[in-house]
Amino acid sequence: MMRMGVDLGGTKIELVALAENGDELFRKRIPTPKNYPDTLDAIIGLVAEAEAEVGETGSVGVGIPGVISPFTGLVKNSNSTWINGHPLDQDLSARLDREVRVTNDANCFALSEAVDGAAAGKGLVFGVIIGTGCGAGIAINGKVHGGGNGIGGEWGHNPLPWMTADEHHSTDCFCGNKDCIETFISGTGFVRDFRAAGGDATSGIQIAQMMSEGDKLASQAFTRFIDRLARSLAHVINMMDPDMIVLGGGVSNIDAIYTELPKVLPKYVVGRECATPVVKNLYGASSGVRGAAWLWGK
Repeated sequence: MMRMGVDLGGTKIELVALAENGDELFRKRIPTPKNYPDTLDAIIGLVAEAEAEVGETGSVGVGIPGVISPFTGLVKNSNSTWINGHPLDQDLSARLDREVRVTNDANCFALSEAVDGAAAGKGLVFGVIIGTGCGAGIAINGKVHGGGNGIGGEWGHNPLPWMTADEHHSTDCFCGNKDCIETFISGTGFVRDFRAAGGDATSGIQIAQMMSEGDKLASQAFTRFIDRLARSLAHVINMMDPDMIVLGGGVSNIDAIYTELPKVLPKYVVGRECATPVVKNLYGASSGVRGAAWLWGK
């Protein structure tokens, strides 16, 4: 059966249709309407176009920047604010006359990499997206673990572990708390820290390039970033001991992470030993939409 995945973002909606072996049958991206009824229509239209092109009816999974609350059945915590407060899965299911599965886009990322990506075949996969913000998803035996509250993998909104005196109460997060992991290790947080130390850059990739050219401030900022990332992931390893951690998002393209992070992780993991592989994603920006398709299994 054909499996269709939809990545519903703030600026674009993308649909991919996959064959059972993972081969891509159809892909299209359109701008995201900024209201709920038109967003529903856009998704319905993409599904109809894919099915007409392929000549087959398929399952539908959707990744969103938020979650469906298990308490109310409504979308919450989405930065695409016009979908908040609506039963997106129910509305799409009714319009398409089939069950539609909806989950957080970070869960889709983790699932994609666990099913046929960088962590294919691994039992417990922790997928991390580090970009403008940071988030994570959990896949267990090729299935998303959303949790009873629908917030499984909300790692970025826990406090930075083992904070130093100068880190404590130093950042404010949009979620309403202080010192969240996201405020330190997202690309935004990486740049903020570098600029606070006197550097001048607009992205983590730029800081990494400056470091490779011998810039002292960039090297110091990267050392702080790696230490904070190691602390944050050590908490995950201490609690779940995943078989593999996969990094995605723009910051994941900094190659030095994969050589330097393993040197620091054992400092914070219980027992001072750590062999957990931390790897770069295989599918890049396509992981989310592919993972939405795999919500229906492979």
